[in-house]
Amino acid sequence: MEIRFLQERLEEIAGDNTGREVSGQVEHFQNQLIIHREQIDQLKHRININLDQVTAELKRSSNFIQEATVDAANQIGADYEQEEQLFKTLRQEFNRFAAKWM
Repeated sequence: MEIRFLQERLEEIAGDNTGREVSGQVEHFQNQLIIHREQIDQLKHRININLDQVTAELKRSSNFIQEATVDAANQIGADYEQEEQLFKTLRQEFNRFAAKWM
């Protein structure tokens, strides 16, 4: 997982640089990685719930899925895309930080 890789790099930077400026940025990135990990876990959970709902609806009726279930799937997709963009921005910010301190 990419978050794990960034966390390992962050730990390397924190170990090699103990200054106040670096420690503040390390804390910022640690917090951001925690937030993104939680967001990804929530998305996975929502996906699993939606898939279970789709399966149940398909079993109850002949290839019919309620509009609300489809809407929920579409919202999950939109939320995933937003998370992907936010993480991409964080990764770029992290790479600039890492280039400066490694």
